Amino acid sequence: MKSPVETDATGRDATRQQLLEAAGEVFAEVGFRDATVREICRRAGANVAAINYHFGDKETLYAEVLRYAHGKALEKYPLLLDVGADAPPEKKLHAFVLSMLQRIFDKGRAAWHGKLMSREMIEPTGALDSLVEERIRPMAGQLRLIVAELLGCPADDERVRLCSMSVVSQCVFYHHCRSVVSRLFPKHVPQDAPSIERLADHITKFSLAAMKRLPAEKH
Repeated sequence: MKSPVETDATGRDATRQQLLEAAGEVFAEVGFRDATVREICRRAGANVAAINYHFGDKETLYAEVLRYAHGKALEKYPLLLDVGADAPPEKKLHAFVLSMLQRIFDKGRAAWHGKLMSREMIEPTGALDSLVEERIRPMAGQLRLIVAELLGCPADDERVRLCSMSVVSQCVFYHHCRSVVSRLFPKHVPQDAPSIERLADHITKFSLAAMKRLPAEKH
């Protein structure tokens, strides 16, 4: 039998989790500025004072939701999936691209994760700075190491930065421009695992072909 202290702790953890999930949905739908504490607590089935108790204020809650969403997405789709660190760089690049597309097009229970991150990119808040330093910069560093290995040059080479950004740009294009793409090519919008896999194959092959033809840096 659980002690009262253990029961209370379990209840607090459950409430905190419910607040994170409810807040994520609301922030994804209306953005940080228009989200209200009352609506978040209503969806979480919690008292309006719960956010202050667990997080201090709406700003801190929002920052925690961003970390939570990013962490959950990577937990479901690891950065290099099941590809080992000793795999060829071509295989690691494909895994990186596929993982990113899977996170972008996830339609599971936490589909609000991708929508929230997209909104943050368009309407950045102060929470983005810490998210970039804690989570996104290390991921970008991983991609730069892969690209550097493919190009056979140091990771701080300008070509590595440009190629890395080009790879990511191809991935996010299909999300940020989804409304246009769906009208231009309605039958070719990524909808399921096979179509996401095909897109990952294309982006990887296209990127590899471009990098092979990239001129050597002039000194």
